[in-house]
Amino acid sequence: MVLESKIEQKLVKGIKAMGGRAYKWISPGNTGVPDRIVIFPDGKVEFVELKTDTGRTTPLQKAQLRRLVQLNCTVHVLYGEQDVNEYLDMHAMRFD
Repeated sequence: MVLESKIEQKLVKGIKAMGGRAYKWISPGNTGVPDRIVIFPDGKVEFVELKTDTGRTTPLQKAQLRRLVQLNCTVHVLYGEQDVNEYLDMHAMRFD
């Protein structure tokens, strides 16, 4: 199984290759926020939580993700390298 940190590195590298950024999100006092704030070259912003293939979101993470969705934010939970690859492929078409 691939470690979550390696999955996260893959996302960051892929977004950077598109000309975007995938900032690590650490929000003191707001435990459970998604791992990354992804900003694409066209200004679109998405929030991404990364997990291993067998990882699970905690109840606190689910609550934070729900709050973002209620604010009309785009939120993704990606499980493993395959999900990251599909996410990157889906967005890469916009910047080719």
